Amino acid sequence: MFFQTIDILGTIAFAISGVLIAMNKRMDPFGVLIIAFVTAAGGGTLRDVMIGIEPVSWMKNMTFVYVIFGSVVFAVIFRKQIGYLRKSLFLFDTIGIALYTVVGIETGLIAGLHPIICIALGTMTACFGGVLRDILCNEIPVVFRKEIYATACILGGLTYFILRRVLGDENYSFIIAGLVVIFVRLIAVKFKISLPSLYRKE
Repeated sequence: MFFQTIDILGTIAFAISGVLIAMNKRMDPFGVLIIAFVTAAGGGTLRDVMIGIEPVSWMKNMTFVYVIFGSVVFAVIFRKQIGYLRKSLFLFDTIGIALYTVVGIETGLIAGLHPIICIALGTMTACFGGVLRDILCNEIPVVFRKEIYATACILGGLTYFILRRVLGDENYSFIIAGLVVIFVRLIAVKFKISLPSLYRKE
C-alpha cells in the first residue's frame, strides 16, 4: 500500500508536468493527453520491459490510467491556479523524479537485483518519461544537459542503501532517499550547480 501510494503520487506529478509543457507548446487536447501519458508511464514502462515484467504495470492496473486521465483534466481546468508555468513545471518534475526513483529501486529489490542495478532502475524510472516528453516536444532532454537531474536520483538511491544498513527500516529509508533527491535538485537549481562541461567556451 505504501509503495502503491508513492507510485500514484509520482504518476500525478509527472502527468501534470507533461500537461504543463504540452500546453506551453500549445498542443491540442489529444497532444496534451499523449504527452502527459508518456511522461507519467514512460519510465515505468522501460523499467518493466528491462526486468521482464509483462504486460507492463500500468496495463495490469487501470488505476494508473484513471489517475493520468484525472490529472490531465485537473491540470487543464486549474492551470491558472497551479501557478507560474516554469515554477510549476519544475516543482512537479522534481517531485516526480523523487517518487519514481524510490519506486524503481523497490521494483529492483523485489526482482532480487543488485543494489547498483536497483539504483540504475530507479534513475531510469525517474528520468525516461521526461526524456520522451522532451523529445516529443522538440526539446533537448533535461537529463542530457548540464543540470543536476539524474545525479540527484543516483544520490537518492545511494542514500537509501546506506540508510537501510544504518536504520534497518525500509519505509523511513525510502522517504529520506526521496527527500534527498528533491533537496539536491532544489539546491543545484538555486545555486546554479551543474556538471562540468566537456566543451571549451568559444
